[in-house]
Amino acid sequence: MTNVAAPTTTRPDMRIVALVGLAAGALGGLFGVGGGLIIVPGLVLVAKLERRLAHGTSLAATLPIALASLSTYVVNGNVDWAVAPLMAIGTVTGAIIGTKLLTILPKRTITIVFIVTVLATAVRLFLATETTGRDNLTTWSGVLLVIIGLATGTLSGLLGIGGGVVMVPAMVVLFGMVPLIAKGTSVAVIVPTSIMGTIRNRANANVDLKVAAVAGGCGVLSAITGGIIADGISTGVSNVMFGILLLFVAGTQFLTLKSDRDEVAVD
Repeated sequence: MTNVAAPTTTRPDMRIVALVGLAAGALGGLFGVGGGLIIVPGLVLVAKLERRLAHGTSLAATLPIALASLSTYVVNGNVDWAVAPLMAIGTVTGAIIGTKLLTILPKRTITIVFIVTVLATAVRLFLATETTGRDNLTTWSGVLLVIIGLATGTLSGLLGIGGGVVMVPAMVVLFGMVPLIAKGTSVAVIVPTSIMGTIRNRANANVDLKVAAVAGGCGVLSAITGGIIADGISTGVSNVMFGILLLFVAGTQFLTLKSDRDEVAVD
Protein backbone atom coordinates (compact mmCIF):
# COMPACT_ATOMS: atom_id res chain seq x y z
CA MET A 1 0.00 0.00 0.00
CA THR A 2 1.32 3.44 -0.93
CA ASN A 3 2.15 5.63 2.03
CA VAL A 4 0.58 9.04 1.43
CA ALA A 5 1.62 10.65 4.69
CA ALA A 6 3.21 14.04 4.18
CA PRO A 7 7.02 13.90 4.24
CA THR A 8 8.70 15.35 7.30
CA THR A 9 10.35 18.59 6.27
CA THR A 10 11.38 21.92 7.78
CA ARG A 11 9.22 24.86 6.72
CA PRO A 12 11.23 26.71 4.04
CA ASP A 13 12.04 30.41 4.22
CA MET A 14 9.14 32.08 2.40
CA ARG A 15 11.38 34.93 1.28
CA ILE A 16 13.44 32.44 -0.67
CA VAL A 17 10.28 30.81 -2.02
CA ALA A 18 9.09 34.24 -3.18
CA LEU A 19 12.34 34.85 -5.07
CA VAL A 20 12.07 31.42 -6.70
CA GLY A 21 8.54 32.31 -7.77
CA LEU A 22 9.64 35.63 -9.29
CA ALA A 23 12.32 33.88 -11.35
CA ALA A 24 9.91 31.14 -12.41
CA GLY A 25 7.28 33.68 -13.47
CA ALA A 26 9.73 35.52 -15.70
CA LEU A 27 10.69 32.20 -17.29
CA GLY A 28 7.06 31.20 -17.79
CA GLY A 29 6.11 34.44 -19.46
CA LEU A 30 9.22 34.72 -21.61
CA PHE A 31 9.47 31.15 -22.86
CA GLY A 32 5.91 29.80 -22.68
CA VAL A 33 6.57 27.24 -19.95
CA GLY A 34 5.00 26.80 -16.54
CA GLY A 35 8.11 27.75 -14.58
CA GLY A 36 8.70 24.34 -13.01
CA LEU A 37 12.21 24.24 -14.46
CA ILE A 38 13.12 26.97 -11.99
CA ILE A 39 10.73 26.12 -9.17
CA VAL A 40 11.82 22.48 -8.79
CA PRO A 41 15.59 23.10 -8.44
CA GLY A 42 14.84 26.25 -6.42
CA LEU A 43 12.71 24.38 -3.90
CA VAL A 44 15.10 21.42 -3.71
CA LEU A 45 18.47 23.21 -3.63
CA VAL A 46 17.66 26.58 -2.05
CA ALA A 47 14.46 26.10 -0.04
CA LYS A 48 15.56 22.55 0.96
CA LEU A 49 12.20 20.92 0.26
CA GLU A 50 12.04 17.12 -0.03
CA ARG A 51 12.20 16.17 -3.73
CA ARG A 52 8.78 14.55 -4.19
CA LEU A 53 7.14 17.37 -2.26
CA ALA A 54 9.04 19.92 -4.37
CA HIS A 55 7.82 18.36 -7.63
CA GLY A 56 4.20 18.29 -6.50
CA THR A 57 4.35 21.81 -5.06
CA SER A 58 5.97 23.09 -8.25
CA LEU A 59 3.09 21.89 -10.41
CA ALA A 60 0.61 23.67 -8.14
CA ALA A 61 2.66 26.89 -8.31
CA THR A 62 2.64 26.83 -12.12
CA LEU A 63 -1.13 27.41 -12.23
CA PRO A 64 -1.22 31.13 -11.32
CA ILE A 65 1.97 31.71 -13.33
CA ALA A 66 0.44 30.04 -16.39
CA LEU A 67 -2.78 32.06 -16.02
CA ALA A 68 -0.81 35.31 -15.84
CA SER A 69 1.34 34.36 -18.84
CA LEU A 70 -1.74 33.27 -20.79
CA SER A 71 -3.34 36.69 -20.38
CA THR A 72 -0.52 38.37 -22.33
CA TYR A 73 -0.55 35.76 -25.09
CA VAL A 74 -4.34 36.00 -25.45
CA VAL A 75 -4.28 39.80 -25.66
CA ASN A 76 -1.71 39.61 -28.46
CA GLY A 77 -3.60 36.83 -30.30
CA ASN A 78 -0.83 34.28 -29.84
CA VAL A 79 -2.85 31.18 -28.86
CA ASP A 80 -4.01 28.48 -31.30
CA TRP A 81 -7.41 27.58 -29.82
CA ALA A 82 -7.90 24.69 -32.25
CA VAL A 83 -4.77 22.90 -31.04
CA ALA A 84 -4.96 23.66 -27.30
CA PRO A 85 -8.07 21.54 -26.45
CA LEU A 86 -6.71 18.48 -28.26
CA MET A 87 -3.43 18.61 -26.40
CA ALA A 88 -5.24 19.27 -23.12
CA ILE A 89 -7.19 16.01 -23.48
CA GLY A 90 -3.88 14.15 -23.44
CA THR A 91 -2.14 16.24 -20.78
CA VAL A 92 -4.94 15.94 -18.23
CA THR A 93 -4.94 12.16 -18.64
CA GLY A 94 -1.16 12.05 -18.53
CA ALA A 95 -1.09 14.14 -15.34
CA ILE A 96 -3.00 11.37 -13.57
CA ILE A 97 -0.39 8.83 -14.70
CA GLY A 98 2.56 11.05 -13.82
CA THR A 99 1.39 11.89 -10.32
CA LYS A 100 0.94 8.18 -9.64
CA LEU A 101 4.50 7.49 -10.83
CA LEU A 102 5.72 10.26 -8.49
CA THR A 103 4.62 8.15 -5.52
CA ILE A 104 6.26 4.98 -6.89
CA LEU A 105 9.58 5.82 -8.57
CA PRO A 106 12.78 6.34 -6.53
CA LYS A 107 13.91 9.95 -6.11
CA ARG A 108 17.10 9.27 -8.05
CA THR A 109 15.11 7.98 -11.04
CA ILE A 110 12.88 11.07 -10.92
CA THR A 111 15.97 13.31 -10.91
CA ILE A 112 17.50 11.48 -13.90
CA VAL A 113 14.28 11.77 -15.91
CA PHE A 114 14.19 15.49 -15.10
CA ILE A 115 17.79 16.00 -16.26
CA VAL A 116 17.30 14.03 -19.51
CA THR A 117 14.12 15.99 -20.32
CA VAL A 118 15.86 19.32 -19.74
CA LEU A 119 18.96 18.38 -21.78
CA ALA A 120 16.90 17.06 -24.70
CA THR A 121 14.99 20.33 -24.80
CA ALA A 122 18.19 22.38 -24.65
CA VAL A 123 19.74 20.49 -27.57
CA ARG A 124 16.58 20.94 -29.62
CA LEU A 125 16.60 24.71 -29.05
CA PHE A 126 20.05 25.07 -30.60
CA LEU A 127 18.85 23.40 -33.83
CA ALA A 128 17.33 25.87 -36.29
CA THR A 129 13.87 25.09 -37.68
CA GLU A 130 12.01 26.88 -40.46
CA THR A 131 8.37 27.56 -39.59
CA THR A 132 5.64 28.97 -41.81
CA GLY A 133 2.59 28.18 -39.72
CA ARG A 134 0.67 24.93 -39.30
CA ASP A 135 -1.48 23.26 -41.95
CA ASN A 136 -5.16 22.50 -41.44
CA LEU A 137 -5.77 19.87 -38.78
CA THR A 138 -6.71 16.36 -39.88
CA THR A 139 -7.91 13.35 -37.92
CA TRP A 140 -4.37 11.98 -37.74
CA SER A 141 -2.80 15.27 -36.69
CA GLY A 142 -5.48 15.57 -34.02
CA VAL A 143 -4.63 12.11 -32.71
CA LEU A 144 -0.93 13.03 -32.71
CA LEU A 145 -1.67 16.14 -30.65
CA VAL A 146 -3.50 14.04 -28.06
CA ILE A 147 -0.57 11.59 -27.91
CA ILE A 148 1.92 14.43 -27.47
CA GLY A 149 -0.31 15.79 -24.74
CA LEU A 150 -0.41 12.41 -23.00
CA ALA A 151 3.39 12.20 -22.92
CA THR A 152 3.63 15.82 -21.78
CA GLY A 153 1.06 15.41 -19.03
CA THR A 154 2.84 12.32 -17.70
CA LEU A 155 6.11 14.23 -17.46
CA SER A 156 4.30 17.19 -15.89
CA GLY A 157 2.74 15.08 -13.17
CA LEU A 158 6.01 13.29 -12.48
CA LEU A 159 8.46 16.18 -12.70
CA GLY A 160 6.37 19.13 -11.52
CA ILE A 161 6.87 21.09 -14.74
CA GLY A 162 4.12 22.67 -16.79
CA GLY A 163 5.11 20.75 -19.92
CA GLY A 164 6.04 23.64 -22.19
CA VAL A 165 9.55 22.22 -22.62
CA VAL A 166 7.95 19.32 -24.50
CA MET A 167 4.93 20.95 -26.12
CA VAL A 168 6.61 24.00 -27.63
CA PRO A 169 9.33 22.09 -29.55
CA ALA A 170 6.77 19.45 -30.62
CA MET A 171 4.38 22.04 -32.05
CA VAL A 172 7.20 23.87 -33.84
CA VAL A 173 8.94 20.80 -35.30
CA LEU A 174 5.98 18.52 -36.06
CA PHE A 175 3.35 21.09 -37.00
CA GLY A 176 5.39 24.02 -38.24
CA MET A 177 3.81 26.42 -35.78
CA VAL A 178 5.34 29.84 -35.28
CA PRO A 179 7.31 29.63 -31.98
CA LEU A 180 5.46 32.55 -30.36
CA ILE A 181 2.06 30.96 -31.03
CA ALA A 182 3.38 27.57 -29.88
CA LYS A 183 4.42 29.19 -26.59
CA GLY A 184 1.02 30.79 -26.08
CA THR A 185 -0.79 27.55 -26.91
CA SER A 186 1.48 25.67 -24.52
CA VAL A 187 0.60 28.01 -21.66
CA ALA A 188 -3.11 27.52 -22.38
CA VAL A 189 -2.67 23.74 -22.07
CA ILE A 190 -0.62 24.04 -18.89
CA VAL A 191 -3.60 25.49 -16.99
CA PRO A 192 -5.84 22.36 -16.96
CA THR A 193 -2.79 20.12 -16.63
CA SER A 194 -1.62 21.83 -13.44
CA ILE A 195 -5.14 21.74 -11.99
CA MET A 196 -5.48 17.98 -12.48
CA GLY A 197 -1.92 17.30 -11.32
CA THR A 198 -2.39 19.35 -8.16
CA ILE A 199 -5.63 17.57 -7.28
CA ARG A 200 -3.87 14.23 -7.61
CA ASN A 201 -0.72 15.35 -5.77
CA ARG A 202 -2.78 16.71 -2.90
CA ALA A 203 -4.49 13.34 -2.54
CA ASN A 204 -1.02 11.77 -2.30
CA ALA A 205 0.24 14.44 0.16
CA ASN A 206 2.86 15.54 -2.36
CA VAL A 207 2.05 19.27 -2.37
CA ASP A 208 2.59 22.14 0.07
CA LEU A 209 -0.19 24.55 -0.85
CA LYS A 210 1.23 27.44 1.20
CA VAL A 211 4.59 27.24 -0.54
CA ALA A 212 2.85 26.85 -3.90
CA ALA A 213 0.69 29.93 -3.24
CA VAL A 214 3.71 32.09 -2.35
CA ALA A 215 5.82 30.92 -5.29
CA GLY A 216 2.93 31.08 -7.74
CA GLY A 217 1.64 34.42 -6.47
CA CYS A 218 5.04 36.08 -6.76
CA GLY A 219 5.51 34.45 -10.16
CA VAL A 220 2.41 36.21 -11.45
CA LEU A 221 4.13 39.58 -11.00
CA SER A 222 7.00 38.71 -13.31
CA ALA A 223 5.08 36.41 -15.70
CA ILE A 224 3.15 39.30 -17.24
CA THR A 225 6.36 41.22 -17.86
CA GLY A 226 7.99 38.14 -19.37
CA GLY A 227 5.06 37.62 -21.72
CA ILE A 228 5.23 41.21 -22.94
CA ILE A 229 8.97 40.89 -23.61
CA ALA A 230 8.40 37.58 -25.45
CA ASP A 231 6.17 39.34 -27.97
CA GLY A 232 9.04 41.54 -29.09
CA ILE A 233 12.10 39.29 -28.81
CA SER A 234 13.48 37.37 -31.79
CA THR A 235 13.13 33.58 -31.90
CA GLY A 236 16.89 33.07 -32.23
CA VAL A 237 17.76 35.14 -29.18
CA SER A 238 14.94 33.53 -27.18
CA ASN A 239 16.15 30.01 -28.05
CA VAL A 240 19.76 30.74 -27.10
CA MET A 241 18.73 32.31 -23.78
CA PHE A 242 16.43 29.44 -22.93
CA GLY A 243 18.97 26.82 -24.01
CA ILE A 244 21.68 28.28 -21.77
CA LEU A 245 19.26 28.39 -18.86
CA LEU A 246 18.29 24.74 -19.39
CA LEU A 247 21.93 23.63 -19.44
CA PHE A 248 22.47 25.45 -16.14
CA VAL A 249 19.39 23.82 -14.60
CA ALA A 250 20.49 20.36 -15.75
CA GLY A 251 23.90 20.94 -14.18
CA THR A 252 22.45 21.93 -10.82
CA GLN A 253 20.18 18.88 -10.78
CA PHE A 254 23.08 16.59 -11.71
CA LEU A 255 24.79 17.71 -8.52
CA THR A 256 21.86 16.41 -6.48
CA LEU A 257 22.19 12.83 -7.77
CA LYS A 258 24.67 11.88 -5.06
CA SER A 259 22.35 13.00 -2.26
CA ASP A 260 19.46 11.15 -3.90
CA ARG A 261 21.61 8.00 -4.01
CA ASP A 262 22.56 8.43 -0.36
CA GLU A 263 18.89 8.70 0.63
CA VAL A 264 18.12 5.46 -1.20
CA ALA A 265 21.00 3.74 0.61
CA VAL A 266 19.72 4.95 3.98
CA ASP A 267 16.20 3.76 3.15
